Amino acid sequence: MQTESEPTDGTSHSSCTIKGFSESVHNRRYRHPAPPMKSDAREMLTPASLLTNTDGIARTAWLTNHRCTRRALADAVDKGEILRIRRGVFALPGADPKLVIAARHGGALSCADALRHHDIWTLPRPDEKVHVWLGCSGRRRPHPHCDDLCTTHFSPGTARLGYAPVVAALIHAYRCLEPEAFFAAYESAWNQRKISASDRRRIRRELPRSAAWMLDLARPDAQSGLESLLRFRLHLLGLTLESQVVIPGVGTVDFVIGRVILEVDGRENHAGADRRHEDLIRDAAASARGHETLRFDYSMVIYEWDRVLAAILPALARSVA
Repeated sequence: MQTESEPTDGTSHSSCTIKGFSESVHNRRYRHPAPPMKSDAREMLTPASLLTNTDGIARTAWLTNHRCTRRALADAVDKGEILRIRRGVFALPGADPKLVIAARHGGALSCADALRHHDIWTLPRPDEKVHVWLGCSGRRRPHPHCDDLCTTHFSPGTARLGYAPVVAALIHAYRCLEPEAFFAAYESAWNQRKISASDRRRIRRELPRSAAWMLDLARPDAQSGLESLLRFRLHLLGLTLESQVVIPGVGTVDFVIGRVILEVDGRENHAGADRRHEDLIRDAAASARGHETLRFDYSMVIYEWDRVLAAILPALARSVA
Protein backbone atom coordinates (compact mmCIF):
# COMPACT_ATOMS: atom_id res chain seq x y z
CA MET A 1 0.00 0.00 0.00
CA GLN A 2 1.18 3.46 -0.80
CA THR A 3 2.80 5.29 2.08
CA GLU A 4 1.89 8.78 3.19
CA SER A 5 4.55 10.95 1.62
CA GLU A 6 4.99 14.36 0.16
CA PRO A 7 3.77 14.39 -3.47
CA THR A 8 6.26 15.32 -6.11
CA ASP A 9 4.06 18.04 -7.59
CA GLY A 10 4.47 20.48 -4.76
CA THR A 11 1.25 19.70 -2.91
CA SER A 12 1.34 18.19 0.53
CA HIS A 13 -0.74 16.43 3.09
CA SER A 14 -0.34 15.27 6.66
CA SER A 15 -1.77 12.08 8.10
CA CYS A 16 -2.47 10.54 11.47
CA THR A 17 -3.80 7.28 12.77
CA ILE A 18 -7.29 6.99 14.15
CA LYS A 19 -7.93 4.86 17.20
CA GLY A 20 -11.29 3.75 18.41
CA PHE A 21 -13.32 5.78 15.96
CA SER A 22 -16.25 3.55 15.03
CA GLU A 23 -18.95 5.89 13.83
CA SER A 24 -20.52 4.39 10.74
CA VAL A 25 -20.93 6.47 7.64
CA HIS A 26 -24.53 7.26 6.90
CA ASN A 27 -25.74 6.35 3.41
CA ARG A 28 -28.19 9.24 3.35
CA ARG A 29 -27.77 11.46 0.31
CA TYR A 30 -28.62 15.12 0.11
CA ARG A 31 -29.43 17.16 -2.93
CA HIS A 32 -27.15 19.97 -3.98
CA PRO A 33 -28.19 23.62 -3.73
CA ALA A 34 -31.73 24.13 -4.90
CA PRO A 35 -32.61 26.38 -7.84
CA PRO A 36 -33.60 29.99 -7.15
CA MET A 37 -36.98 30.35 -5.43
CA LYS A 38 -39.45 33.15 -5.11
CA SER A 39 -38.84 35.37 -2.12
CA ASP A 40 -42.02 34.33 -0.29
CA ALA A 41 -41.11 30.64 -0.62
CA ARG A 42 -37.60 31.30 0.61
CA GLU A 43 -38.92 33.01 3.72
CA MET A 44 -40.88 29.87 4.62
CA LEU A 45 -37.86 27.54 4.61
CA THR A 46 -36.50 26.45 7.96
CA PRO A 47 -32.78 26.05 8.68
CA ALA A 48 -33.18 22.26 8.67
CA SER A 49 -34.94 22.24 5.28
CA LEU A 50 -32.25 24.47 3.82
CA LEU A 51 -29.51 22.13 5.05
CA THR A 52 -31.03 19.23 3.11
CA ASN A 53 -29.81 21.01 -0.03
CA THR A 54 -26.16 21.13 1.05
CA ASP A 55 -25.14 17.59 2.07
CA GLY A 56 -26.58 18.39 5.50
CA ILE A 57 -24.00 21.03 6.37
CA ALA A 58 -23.48 24.72 5.57
CA ARG A 59 -21.97 27.99 6.73
CA THR A 60 -23.96 30.77 8.35
CA ALA A 61 -23.34 33.03 5.34
CA TRP A 62 -25.03 30.59 2.96
CA LEU A 63 -28.00 30.14 5.27
CA THR A 64 -28.52 33.85 5.87
CA ASN A 65 -28.20 34.49 2.15
CA HIS A 66 -31.26 32.24 1.78
CA ARG A 67 -33.36 34.40 4.13
CA CYS A 68 -32.59 32.40 7.26
CA THR A 69 -32.10 34.78 10.18
CA ARG A 70 -29.59 34.30 12.96
CA ARG A 71 -32.50 34.15 15.39
CA ALA A 72 -34.00 31.28 13.40
CA LEU A 73 -30.65 29.48 13.50
CA ALA A 74 -30.37 29.92 17.27
CA ASP A 75 -33.94 28.69 17.78
CA ALA A 76 -33.31 25.64 15.57
CA VAL A 77 -30.21 24.80 17.60
CA ASP A 78 -32.15 25.13 20.86
CA LYS A 79 -34.85 22.79 19.52
CA GLY A 80 -32.28 20.22 18.38
CA GLU A 81 -33.32 20.57 14.74
CA ILE A 82 -29.76 21.48 13.70
CA LEU A 83 -26.34 21.37 15.34
CA ARG A 84 -23.73 24.10 15.64
CA ILE A 85 -20.54 22.32 14.53
CA ARG A 86 -18.26 25.25 15.15
CA ARG A 87 -18.57 28.99 14.90
CA GLY A 88 -20.33 29.81 11.65
CA VAL A 89 -21.07 26.20 10.63
CA PHE A 90 -24.29 24.22 11.13
CA ALA A 91 -25.32 20.65 10.32
CA LEU A 92 -28.29 18.34 10.46
CA PRO A 93 -28.25 15.83 13.35
CA GLY A 94 -28.21 12.99 10.82
CA ALA A 95 -25.34 14.31 8.72
CA ASP A 96 -22.49 11.95 7.82
CA PRO A 97 -20.25 11.85 10.94
CA LYS A 98 -17.11 12.06 8.81
CA LEU A 99 -18.55 15.06 6.97
CA VAL A 100 -19.09 16.79 10.31
CA ILE A 101 -15.52 16.08 11.42
CA ALA A 102 -14.19 17.39 8.08
CA ALA A 103 -16.16 20.61 8.60
CA ARG A 104 -14.75 20.99 12.09
CA HIS A 105 -11.31 20.54 10.57
CA GLY A 106 -12.09 23.33 8.11
CA GLY A 107 -12.64 21.65 4.77
CA ALA A 108 -14.36 19.08 2.56
CA LEU A 109 -14.50 15.32 3.06
CA SER A 110 -12.36 13.73 0.36
CA CYS A 111 -10.62 10.55 -0.78
CA ALA A 112 -12.54 7.23 -0.77
CA ASP A 113 -15.45 8.53 1.32
CA ALA A 114 -16.17 11.30 -1.18
CA LEU A 115 -15.82 8.85 -4.08
CA ARG A 116 -18.37 6.51 -2.52
CA HIS A 117 -20.73 9.44 -2.02
CA HIS A 118 -20.45 10.16 -5.75
CA ASP A 119 -21.16 6.46 -6.52
CA ILE A 120 -17.64 5.81 -7.77
CA TRP A 121 -16.53 2.18 -7.44
CA THR A 122 -14.11 1.69 -4.57
CA LEU A 123 -12.51 -1.33 -2.98
CA PRO A 124 -14.16 -2.46 0.25
CA ARG A 125 -11.25 -1.39 2.41
CA PRO A 126 -12.21 0.05 5.81
CA ASP A 127 -10.63 3.41 6.56
CA GLU A 128 -11.56 5.08 9.80
CA LYS A 129 -9.49 8.18 9.12
CA VAL A 130 -11.24 11.33 7.93
CA HIS A 131 -9.58 12.73 4.79
CA VAL A 132 -10.04 16.50 4.63
CA TRP A 133 -9.29 18.73 1.67
CA LEU A 134 -8.34 22.29 2.61
CA GLY A 135 -7.76 23.61 -0.88
CA CYS A 136 -4.37 25.02 -1.79
CA SER A 137 -3.59 26.73 1.50
CA GLY A 138 -6.59 26.47 3.79
CA ARG A 139 -6.32 26.84 7.54
CA ARG A 140 -6.40 23.68 9.63
CA ARG A 141 -8.76 24.23 12.57
CA PRO A 142 -7.97 22.37 15.80
CA HIS A 143 -10.80 20.28 17.23
CA PRO A 144 -11.13 17.41 19.72
CA HIS A 145 -9.10 14.34 18.66
CA CYS A 146 -7.97 16.18 15.53
CA ASP A 147 -4.56 14.51 15.41
CA ASP A 148 -6.09 11.07 15.85
CA LEU A 149 -8.90 11.43 13.35
CA CYS A 150 -7.83 13.52 10.39
CA THR A 151 -5.66 13.29 7.30
CA THR A 152 -5.21 16.72 5.72
CA HIS A 153 -4.84 17.22 1.96
CA PHE A 154 -3.62 20.36 0.26
CA SER A 155 -4.04 20.76 -3.49
CA PRO A 156 -5.17 23.49 -5.92
CA GLY A 157 -8.79 24.56 -5.76
CA THR A 158 -11.32 25.93 -3.31
CA ALA A 159 -12.49 23.41 -0.73
CA ARG A 160 -16.07 24.11 0.26
CA LEU A 161 -17.86 22.33 3.08
CA GLY A 162 -19.41 19.03 2.07
CA TYR A 163 -18.01 16.31 -0.16
CA ALA A 164 -15.02 17.07 -2.36
CA PRO A 165 -15.75 16.88 -6.10
CA VAL A 166 -14.79 13.69 -7.92
CA VAL A 167 -11.67 15.10 -9.56
CA ALA A 168 -10.21 16.33 -6.25
CA ALA A 169 -11.16 13.12 -4.45
CA LEU A 170 -9.35 11.05 -7.10
CA ILE A 171 -6.19 13.14 -6.74
CA HIS A 172 -6.23 12.61 -2.99
CA ALA A 173 -7.12 8.92 -3.34
CA TYR A 174 -3.94 8.38 -5.35
CA ARG A 175 -1.95 9.48 -2.32
CA CYS A 176 -3.71 7.23 0.16
CA LEU A 177 -5.04 4.15 -1.62
CA GLU A 178 -3.29 1.19 -3.18
CA PRO A 179 -2.47 1.81 -6.86
CA GLU A 180 -5.04 -0.74 -8.04
CA ALA A 181 -7.75 0.89 -5.90
CA PHE A 182 -7.01 4.30 -7.41
CA PHE A 183 -6.97 2.80 -10.91
CA ALA A 184 -10.36 1.13 -10.48
CA ALA A 185 -11.90 4.32 -9.07
CA TYR A 186 -10.43 6.40 -11.91
CA GLU A 187 -11.87 4.09 -14.57
CA SER A 188 -15.23 4.02 -12.77
CA ALA A 189 -15.40 7.81 -12.75
CA TRP A 190 -14.42 7.96 -16.42
CA ASN A 191 -16.94 5.29 -17.41
CA GLN A 192 -19.74 7.18 -15.63
CA ARG A 193 -18.66 10.43 -17.30
CA LYS A 194 -18.06 12.04 -13.93
CA ILE A 195 -14.68 13.36 -15.01
CA SER A 196 -14.24 15.37 -18.19
CA ALA A 197 -11.27 15.62 -20.52
CA SER A 198 -10.28 18.76 -18.62
CA ASP A 199 -10.53 16.86 -15.32
CA ARG A 200 -8.32 14.08 -16.68
CA ARG A 201 -5.73 16.61 -17.77
CA ARG A 202 -5.83 18.15 -14.30
CA ILE A 203 -5.35 14.74 -12.66
CA ARG A 204 -2.39 14.00 -14.91
CA ARG A 205 -0.92 17.42 -14.13
CA GLU A 206 -1.26 17.09 -10.35
CA LEU A 207 -0.14 13.49 -9.96
CA PRO A 208 3.56 12.62 -10.03
CA ARG A 209 5.06 11.46 -13.32
CA SER A 210 5.34 7.95 -11.92
CA ALA A 211 1.54 7.69 -12.15
CA ALA A 212 1.40 8.41 -15.88
CA TRP A 213 1.49 4.73 -16.88
CA MET A 214 -1.73 4.06 -14.94
CA LEU A 215 -3.51 6.95 -16.60
CA ASP A 216 -2.31 5.70 -19.98
CA LEU A 217 -3.57 2.19 -19.22
CA ALA A 218 -7.01 3.41 -18.13
CA ARG A 219 -9.94 3.34 -20.54
CA PRO A 220 -13.54 4.58 -20.36
CA ASP A 221 -15.34 1.35 -21.23
CA ALA A 222 -14.59 -0.69 -18.08
CA GLN A 223 -18.00 -1.94 -16.99
CA SER A 224 -17.08 -2.58 -13.36
CA GLY A 225 -14.35 -2.15 -10.80
CA LEU A 226 -13.74 -5.90 -10.95
CA GLU A 227 -12.84 -5.66 -14.62
CA SER A 228 -10.49 -2.79 -13.84
CA LEU A 229 -8.76 -4.77 -11.10
CA LEU A 230 -8.34 -7.83 -13.29
CA ARG A 231 -6.82 -5.87 -16.16
CA PHE A 232 -4.55 -3.92 -13.80
CA ARG A 233 -3.24 -7.00 -12.00
CA LEU A 234 -2.61 -8.98 -15.16
CA HIS A 235 -0.90 -5.99 -16.75
CA LEU A 236 1.62 -6.10 -13.92
CA LEU A 237 2.37 -9.70 -14.97
CA GLY A 238 3.00 -8.64 -18.54
CA LEU A 239 -0.35 -9.96 -19.80
CA THR A 240 -2.40 -7.75 -22.08
CA LEU A 241 -6.15 -8.23 -22.11
CA GLU A 242 -8.58 -7.30 -24.82
CA SER A 243 -11.69 -5.87 -23.18
CA GLN A 244 -15.34 -6.19 -24.22
CA VAL A 245 -14.53 -8.45 -27.16
CA VAL A 246 -17.24 -9.58 -29.61
CA ILE A 247 -16.83 -13.25 -30.58
CA PRO A 248 -19.12 -14.43 -33.41
CA GLY A 249 -21.56 -17.01 -32.18
CA VAL A 250 -20.78 -16.21 -28.54
CA GLY A 251 -21.42 -12.51 -28.04
CA THR A 252 -19.53 -9.86 -26.07
CA VAL A 253 -17.18 -11.22 -23.40
CA ASP A 254 -15.37 -9.32 -20.67
CA PHE A 255 -11.78 -10.22 -21.56
CA VAL A 256 -9.77 -12.32 -23.95
CA ILE A 257 -6.13 -13.37 -23.62
CA GLY A 258 -5.14 -15.46 -26.62
CA ARG A 259 -7.73 -18.27 -26.70
CA VAL A 260 -8.79 -17.83 -23.06
CA ILE A 261 -11.99 -15.95 -22.19
CA LEU A 262 -12.26 -14.35 -18.76
CA GLU A 263 -15.68 -13.41 -17.42
CA VAL A 264 -15.99 -11.42 -14.18
CA ASP A 265 -19.38 -11.47 -12.47
CA GLY A 266 -20.30 -8.79 -9.94
CA ARG A 267 -22.05 -9.41 -6.64
CA GLU A 268 -25.52 -8.70 -8.08
CA ASN A 269 -24.99 -10.07 -11.57
CA HIS A 270 -25.54 -13.49 -13.06
CA ALA A 271 -28.02 -14.50 -10.36
CA GLY A 272 -30.66 -17.17 -10.95
CA ALA A 273 -30.95 -20.41 -12.88
CA ASP A 274 -31.97 -18.74 -16.17
CA ARG A 275 -28.89 -16.56 -16.30
CA ARG A 276 -26.67 -19.46 -15.32
CA HIS A 277 -28.16 -21.48 -18.18
CA GLU A 278 -27.38 -18.66 -20.64
CA ASP A 279 -23.79 -18.54 -19.39
CA LEU A 280 -23.38 -22.29 -19.92
CA ILE A 281 -24.69 -21.99 -23.49
CA ARG A 282 -22.19 -19.18 -24.17
CA ASP A 283 -19.36 -21.23 -22.67
CA ALA A 284 -20.26 -24.21 -24.85
CA ALA A 285 -20.37 -22.03 -27.95
CA ALA A 286 -16.98 -20.57 -27.06
CA SER A 287 -15.50 -24.05 -26.53
CA ALA A 288 -16.79 -25.15 -29.94
CA ARG A 289 -14.77 -22.30 -31.43
CA GLY A 290 -11.58 -23.23 -29.61
CA HIS A 291 -11.88 -20.93 -26.55
CA GLU A 292 -11.68 -21.87 -22.90
CA THR A 293 -13.87 -19.79 -20.58
CA LEU A 294 -12.96 -19.02 -16.97
CA ARG A 295 -15.51 -17.34 -14.71
CA PHE A 296 -14.76 -15.51 -11.49
CA ASP A 297 -17.05 -13.74 -9.06
CA TYR A 298 -16.66 -10.68 -6.85
CA SER A 299 -15.35 -12.53 -3.82
CA MET A 300 -12.70 -14.42 -5.79
CA VAL A 301 -11.26 -11.33 -7.44
CA ILE A 302 -11.28 -9.26 -4.25
CA TYR A 303 -10.29 -11.81 -1.63
CA GLU A 304 -8.88 -14.88 -3.43
CA TRP A 305 -6.64 -13.50 -6.13
CA ASP A 306 -4.09 -16.31 -5.76
CA ARG A 307 -6.82 -18.81 -6.64
CA VAL A 308 -7.82 -16.75 -9.68
CA LEU A 309 -4.25 -16.51 -10.90
CA ALA A 310 -3.73 -20.24 -10.37
CA ALA A 311 -6.58 -20.85 -12.84
CA ILE A 312 -5.56 -18.28 -15.46
CA LEU A 313 -1.88 -19.14 -15.93
CA PRO A 314 -2.35 -22.89 -16.67
CA ALA A 315 -5.23 -22.08 -19.02
CA LEU A 316 -2.95 -19.73 -20.97
CA ALA A 317 -0.29 -22.44 -21.12
CA ARG A 318 -2.84 -24.93 -22.50
CA SER A 319 -4.04 -22.45 -25.11
CA VAL A 320 -0.58 -22.28 -26.73
CA ALA A 321 0.36 -25.95 -26.28
